[in-house]
Amino acid sequence: MDTARLHADAQVVDAHNDLILLVDHMDKRGKTDHFAEFWLPELRAGGVDVQVLPIWIDEDHQSEGALRRTLLLAERIHELAVQYPDDVAICSTAADIDAANQSGRIALVMAIEGAHGIGQDPKLIRTLFRAGVRVASIAHYGRTFLADGSGLDDTARGGLTPQGIEVFTEMERLGMVFDLSHLGVTGVEDVLNLASRPLLATHSTCLVITDNHRSLGDDQIRRIAALGGVVGIAAAIPWFVDPHNPTADRVVDHIEHVVDIAGIDHVGLGPDIIDDYFQEVWGGWPAHAGDPSGNAGAIGPYEPAEIKRPSDLVKVTDAMVRRGFGEQDVKKVLGDNVMRVFREVMGVPSQRERSSS
Repeated sequence: MDTARLHADAQVVDAHNDLILLVDHMDKRGKTDHFAEFWLPELRAGGVDVQVLPIWIDEDHQSEGALRRTLLLAERIHELAVQYPDDVAICSTAADIDAANQSGRIALVMAIEGAHGIGQDPKLIRTLFRAGVRVASIAHYGRTFLADGSGLDDTARGGLTPQGIEVFTEMERLGMVFDLSHLGVTGVEDVLNLASRPLLATHSTCLVITDNHRSLGDDQIRRIAALGGVVGIAAAIPWFVDPHNPTADRVVDHIEHVVDIAGIDHVGLGPDIIDDYFQEVWGGWPAHAGDPSGNAGAIGPYEPAEIKRPSDLVKVTDAMVRRGFGEQDVKKVLGDNVMRVFREVMGVPSQRERSSS
């Protein structure tokens, strides 16, 4: 099988790349062409057809500055579409994605990670939807007004707050895809009990392979699949793949495990590409990248991930082919499965009643 041709023919969906953070960082240093000079060639080399762009809010902005920072990054994504209209398009529905890809453009799907900008006001999820956001998680490592993140699993058992339930309900009603990645174990349970539509874990791994608070247990994976959802496998952060062997083959171990327990229709890719941001901004990987306590000793030694940039994604395709995945199954993992969720949910209102918030 011609791996390069197969990868090029597939509709490749990257469910999680934090590239807008580095674009913003470079903007502030006068390098406003960074997206065109670095990321566009990388995305093209990686065959990426659909790029989900999460807006993550760092600690300096997680209180009163969170909403302002969220909206500024959202505006920057919109500016990219204006700057490079022949290369990218912001998409609100699966039909928009298909149209963008058919015209040779990369489809950009706006997302929020952690939803810090919502604060205690659930109605702001509607504002963000109007701004173009179509995928959202409601916690990161720590606690928000909506839920507890996975980094608190050892110290807290908090699930969704009343505001978090309102936001989740409104997301389903609007047609915004819920993202389970980073949500604490009790919050995942709450969402799976409430959900009536397919959802994503955009950038997660399998607990049975990597014992990390960011990994999903087998029962969680099965329940995501039962709802028609998809687990996007993280590939670019060593601690989530395997700190001692973070290779493309190890990424495929995670893919195979989801296939074994939930079926080929419920796994995709969410590499969580962040290495260049850390190298540029931090001069290397900060301790808290792998452990929310900031305790570098808790992380231990690690090897660099084989998948660092979009151009590396073909290595995952090659590993799947070597492992015996058929052409249609490879295409499902590369993007068809996530696209199915987008077709069913993204911008498609449900019959839920509107939240009273």
